[in-house]
Amino acid sequence: MQYRSILILIVCIAAVAAAGCTSLQGSTAKSAIAPLPAESGGASTGYSSDQALIASGPISPPVPVPTSGGMPGEGVETKIIKTADLTLEVSNVTSAAAAVEAIGTSAGGYVSTTNIGTDYTSQPYGTVVLRLPAAQFDSALSGVQAIGKVTSLSTQGQDVTAEYVDVQAQITAYQNQIAQYNLIMKNATKVEDVLAIQQQIDTVQTNLDRVTGQMKYLNSQIDYATITVTLQEPAPVGGTQGHDFVTAINEGIAGFFGIIDAIIVFVISIIPLLIIAGVAYAGYRFWKGRRPAHP
Repeated sequence: MQYRSILILIVCIAAVAAAGCTSLQGSTAKSAIAPLPAESGGASTGYSSDQALIASGPISPPVPVPTSGGMPGEGVETKIIKTADLTLEVSNVTSAAAAVEAIGTSAGGYVSTTNIGTDYTSQPYGTVVLRLPAAQFDSALSGVQAIGKVTSLSTQGQDVTAEYVDVQAQITAYQNQIAQYNLIMKNATKVEDVLAIQQQIDTVQTNLDRVTGQMKYLNSQIDYATITVTLQEPAPVGGTQGHDFVTAINEGIAGFFGIIDAIIVFVISIIPLLIIAGVAYAGYRFWKGRRPAHP
């Protein structure tokens, strides 16, 4: 009976101790997850939350804040880059090139490149590159085809919607990062903190400038279509060129001087042989003159 009373007492003490430990752990957990008190409107005596982030170590880029609740690319119209390459056979390359340039300027565009010359067979050729508003692409292409005989034609519409949306999202992300870094900069008080934040801002600004330039290039290619026109004249009947009397005279004169040059080369080449033959003949006559005459 005495042992039973002692056992019951030990069990009660253990239960009370366990309940105390459980209560202590619960109060500790509550204090650990309790929200930080809001900053008061007066002057603070310690670090702000942003300064504490800076002091804790290297600054990592802030997470971009989305500007809208929709998915990226929602409401963006399809972005198409239109290009065309065609070859025309015309009676006169120069006048046809002028007509092509007129079509481009009348459509609200401009002439990017003009090149007129002759190939190795003396056949005239020309190349004209037009940049014009995408809305005028089809009408301008029809007008160019009417200038001459179309020998080849290829058109292409490149869909760059995904690339456009991606670049647009990068621009928004970099802009948000710069805005957040500027907020951190306002609360920074140490020189090293200011320098670290400014370095991050410069890095993000460089990336922002790069994708902004990429966006400008995409907009230029989307807003203005490109038409490349190659102009050729038909080959003359009976060959690339007719009889040229002046060319015949020039070739005759060139042939005459060629013969004279050949004679000079021949004479200069045999002079050593003539000298050797003359010496040999003189020696022979001298030897023959000293021989006694036969009776």
